[in-house]
Amino acid sequence: MAEFELDTDRLDDAALAILSLTLHDVKRVWKGIDWEITDRLHVKGLIHDPSGKAKSLTLTDEGLARAGDALAAMFAKR
Repeated sequence: MAEFELDTDRLDDAALAILSLTLHDVKRVWKGIDWEITDRLHVKGLIHDPSGKAKSLTLTDEGLARAGDALAAMFAKR
C-alpha cells in the first residue's frame, strides 16, 4: 500500500491520541477503537457494519482509498 517511508514516531503519537479517547480509571485505555468512532466511519461509508462479535473491521473500497491517502498525508516522512 505505502510507497513512502512512514514516520513511526508520528504514528505512535496518533495511536496514543486515539487510545486516550477511551481513557478511564486514571491511566487505563481500551485496546480497540472507541465504538462511537467506528459508528461514524460506518455512517460515512468507510467501513462495513461494525456491530457483531468480530474483533476486526472491514474497510469499504472508499475507506481503503481514504485510509491510504490519510496515511500518506499525515505520516509520510518529509
